[in-house]
Amino acid sequence: MKSKIMIIDKMSCAACARAAEKAVNKLEGVSEASVNFATSKMNLVYDEEKVTIENIKEVIKKAGFEAREEMIAKEVLIPIGGMT
Repeated sequence: MKSKIMIIDKMSCAACARAAEKAVNKLEGVSEASVNFATSKMNLVYDEEKVTIENIKEVIKKAGFEAREEMIAKEVLIPIGGMT
């Protein structure tokens, strides 16, 4: 099983979040899909041998939303100069 966080765009209410959850949870190979409307994030647990991220994105698109994978920066270096 693989875990992933996806960003779900074009949701306007909590019912939208439930609709996206319901659509993804119907897919074979998805063991958990939970959407937080406030953050627009879906926590996803799935079997990558049975379902792909592209399959999941397509189901979300058919439900009326857009999905993209969350990009997590491992390290950010911000140089700050001119301070004494």
